[in-house]
Amino acid sequence: MTIAQLQSVHPEQSISDWIKWLASYGKTDNGGVTRLLYSESWLEAQLALQKQMIQRGFTVRFDEVGNLFGRYIGTDEPDSIILTGSHIDTVRDGGQFDGAYGVLASFLAASELYAEHGPPKRTIEVVSLAEEEGSRFPFTFWGSKWVTGQSDLETAHSFIDSEGVSLQQAMKDAGFGESVETQSTAETIQAFIELHIEQGILLEHKKKDVGVVSDIVGQRRYMIQFSGESNHAGTTPMTMRKDAMRLTAEFITYITNAAEQLDPTLVATVGRLVASPNVPNVIAGGVECSLDVRHAQTGILDQFETIIEQFEKVAKQNQMEMKRDCWLQIEPVHLSDLFVEQALSHADTLGFSSERMVSGAGHDAQVFGLTCPTLLLFVPSEKGISHSPLEWTDPEALEKGLKLLKAQLYSLAYE
Repeated sequence: MTIAQLQSVHPEQSISDWIKWLASYGKTDNGGVTRLLYSESWLEAQLALQKQMIQRGFTVRFDEVGNLFGRYIGTDEPDSIILTGSHIDTVRDGGQFDGAYGVLASFLAASELYAEHGPPKRTIEVVSLAEEEGSRFPFTFWGSKWVTGQSDLETAHSFIDSEGVSLQQAMKDAGFGESVETQSTAETIQAFIELHIEQGILLEHKKKDVGVVSDIVGQRRYMIQFSGESNHAGTTPMTMRKDAMRLTAEFITYITNAAEQLDPTLVATVGRLVASPNVPNVIAGGVECSLDVRHAQTGILDQFETIIEQFEKVAKQNQMEMKRDCWLQIEPVHLSDLFVEQALSHADTLGFSSERMVSGAGHDAQVFGLTCPTLLLFVPSEKGISHSPLEWTDPEALEKGLKLLKAQLYSLAYE
């Protein structure tokens, strides 16, 4: 599909209309969206955004891995970049708002500021990041890690999708992977701002217009294995069993109670469980389960890991074995205190109710937060539903988030 064949949007349409427009790229039969990294629908969406940026007077470019940038060059400090945006990739059959809202709101906020006030003092750059979700390849934040120098092309060799295609090959097939002139680097980015739907229920529950994120939680994901002894379900007395399923059930109760007692903001989730031999009339000799733990403080995560380890004593007392493997460890990120206070002040000036909050989900902001002052803003998600065709945010809430983003960009780029 050529750029000339891509759909267009009337410039006066609302943010909701823009979201519906972008959702047409990768739309599924039940109203969801599937835009996997480097897929045809993903490429069409990036090219459509490129066209819209050009029409709004942005200087537009793609980088080596397919991140799309549109900039208004600053008059006083052109090398000081205020970067704003999010990602356009989705989970399979995801919603219309996740990532896309942040990209489109950044595009609209920057272009409206330019139309109203002319060129900024410091360069505003809108980014449509190539990938955040990790839905096609087992690797998250590819786009933001590339921009910040936390990943490189060597990484692309090692990740394979479900059809055996490497990240490098998929990138090449989409027309990327070749060296291009770099116009922004981690060193020139002075700030990053991301606007996103909450993907949770806090703002809706508290009836708040916007959320201002102070911290993004760290994550630790474990694979836990319990080994007992398979035996006959009818002939083995309860007192003589080495039942791995029973031990797992005790572990789940133990771990969830411990999380509640340690800290009210700590969350621990056992979401996947596989029993062996997984037969109705056989005592489970082995069980493997996942454990997802999240908190905004590394110290709490460390303390909870010690609590997990202590359950090994319970396994030994029951003549069974427990093994644990922490296969993912993402450190918490504290965002810019200055930007948080600015955003709360802007919300108050605009007449919006606000909530200072912690993000329990990962976002590109946590990658940028390691290299530059960063701000993450939320708008409510209806019933907290996300990664689903049922994902929804009220149009009025979307507009409020856009106005808050616009105010923050004005402070950073024009004042």
